[in-house]
Amino acid sequence: MKELAPGVYSLGHGKGGHVHAFLLDAGGELTLVDTLFEGDARLVLDALRRLGRKPGDLRRIAITHGHRSHLGGLAALKRETGATVYAHEWEADVVAGERRAQAVSILPRQSLKLLPFQLGLWLDLPRHASCPVDELLDEGDAVGPLQVLHVPGHSPGHLGFWWPERRFLIAGDGIATWPSLCAGWRVFNLNHAQHRVSLARLAALDAAVVGVGHGEPITVDAADRVHELSASY
Repeated sequence: MKELAPGVYSLGHGKGGHVHAFLLDAGGELTLVDTLFEGDARLVLDALRRLGRKPGDLRRIAITHGHRSHLGGLAALKRETGATVYAHEWEADVVAGERRAQAVSILPRQSLKLLPFQLGLWLDLPRHASCPVDELLDEGDAVGPLQVLHVPGHSPGHLGFWWPERRFLIAGDGIATWPSLCAGWRVFNLNHAQHRVSLARLAALDAAVVGVGHGEPITVDAADRVHELSASY
């Protein structure tokens, strides 16, 4: 667990493509964005303990999109915390296990390191434990201290989150830093025209710190790097 800014914590591990989640503490109220790959949520629960907090202190869990890497611990966290679960309408039935996420090509198009994840999505394996979504989110909503951004392209209901006071952006899979800095894993981006528009929106925020779905957060020259990604996509 790393503190990126006051009340902004990054949680990550190697599984799921070096997946990351983000824990936000605003006025003592805790909000989590994404839940990592592991189905038992032990890394998130351990982070709460290290902060001296109880599972019941987690009030909200927001999901960027319906891919297993980001949903692994959701059902376990819902049981342990009772937190309200949020997602976009286009992703809610995937989160709830009523529909599988759309498959992508299994041809190598970016990095051989991504092939296991392409194959997993193509086969719909391993599946996440389903969990109903309590409330839907869309552009202009707020969840905890975060402003909600609907930034489709990677998936139809892909969400980003922006904490203006911290200049902290959660880009979800709109941007990745593993296996290298890129505008998301290109083969997973379902609509490139939408993704291009979404990248421009993210760049316009001029974030000081950018949390990404796969890889370490961008903490140095973040605004410039996101602008470069947007311009080159």
